[in-house]
Amino acid sequence: MPDNDVQGRTVPIEGADGEVRVYRRHPNGGGLVDVTATVADGAAVHESAYVEAGSVLGDGTRVGAGCWIERDVTIGGDVRIGENVHLGAGSRVGDGARIGANARLGAGVIVAAGARVAIDARVADRVVVLGDRRRSSRTDFGTAA
Repeated sequence: MPDNDVQGRTVPIEGADGEVRVYRRHPNGGGLVDVTATVADGAAVHESAYVEAGSVLGDGTRVGAGCWIERDVTIGGDVRIGENVHLGAGSRVGDGARIGANARLGAGVIVAAGARVAIDARVADRVVVLGDRRRSSRTDFGTAA
């Protein structure tokens, strides 16, 4: 067992290519996180979700059941990722973004801070998803405009 095994919390899994990857259970949710990934202690990863090598998840981020975060994905803080979402390798998700359940994002996708990706959305490789730039019906003070 590797030196980074914390009280038996690492899990070796053989991939389809025959390579054995080592994951650890994230303390907040129990999701499987590759030992080379960095997930903030304040993030939550559902026990049935995977975070692959080199990925980074920010504080306050929540990853739902059945999600697969591929290699080298960067996710900012306070992001909400619904159930059964797939984020392709090298994707970037900005702070406060929301990704709906069953969404599939290709490799190298960029989701801007505060942007929303709809439930069941399919986003092709290397697409940029921008936030809604329309003015809100409320002012910055939370009263009707």
